[in-house]
Amino acid sequence: MAASPDYEQAGELKFGQVGIANLRVRTLDPQRLAEEMADRVRRAPKLFARAAVVVDFGGLSQCPDAGQTRALLDALRGAGVLPVALAYGTSAVEALSQDVGLPLLAKFRAAYERDGELPAAPSPAPAPAAPAPEAAATPAAAQAPAARAEPGLVHLHPVRSGQQVYAQDRDLTLCATVGAGAEVIADGSIHVYGALRGRALAGASGVTSARIFCREFHAELVAIAGHYKVLEEIPKELLGKPVQIWLEHDKLRIEQLG
Repeated sequence: MAASPDYEQAGELKFGQVGIANLRVRTLDPQRLAEEMADRVRRAPKLFARAAVVVDFGGLSQCPDAGQTRALLDALRGAGVLPVALAYGTSAVEALSQDVGLPLLAKFRAAYERDGELPAAPSPAPAPAAPAPEAAATPAAAQAPAARAEPGLVHLHPVRSGQQVYAQDRDLTLCATVGAGAEVIADGSIHVYGALRGRALAGASGVTSARIFCREFHAELVAIAGHYKVLEEIPKELLGKPVQIWLEHDKLRIEQLG
């Protein structure tokens, strides 16, 4: 009986807060990974050709050795992208980065530990001391007010090619056009009251409930919590239309508004 085809991608490509692509390796197959990356470069050369890529081995059961890693890095370079760092993971990855001469980026640190390298348990907190009489008598009105939530960032001017606007820990509202080659990023949602022609990355810190709204959709790339689509993957009937973009079951959905 013929083996069933394997439709699972060997590497999952996501975008981080500053637009650097993070390649999380799921299958250590340099040729297959290179073919997938070369296909991305062919479909969207303006985005992926000579793009900086961070290689993340957090999707593998064990860290590859230096020879395997060099073969993968060479294959990726041959596919048209530039591996610039390894994603921080374990002490084995740290040693590997030294062997292959690449830096570590803690920005893409894995959210788990492997090979028994669990973080040390925190020391038990000491029992609280009995409050002094003066402290116990302090009226509630004298306590410091709770910190207010950070308001959204409002950007009034056009974002031109090569410019980047980032709203950290909040939503981003843009009152003018986002030009081709520009990049707008928010840890929350993004609202564009004009044409969106560049890149828009919402939920950059991993907020999967973030959304992107725009009045005129021509985006080169849109992403929510790292899940992305490029212009070549967008249905033609949505171009130039007002749309909303959201994440549903790890799939990016785009729908016309109104």
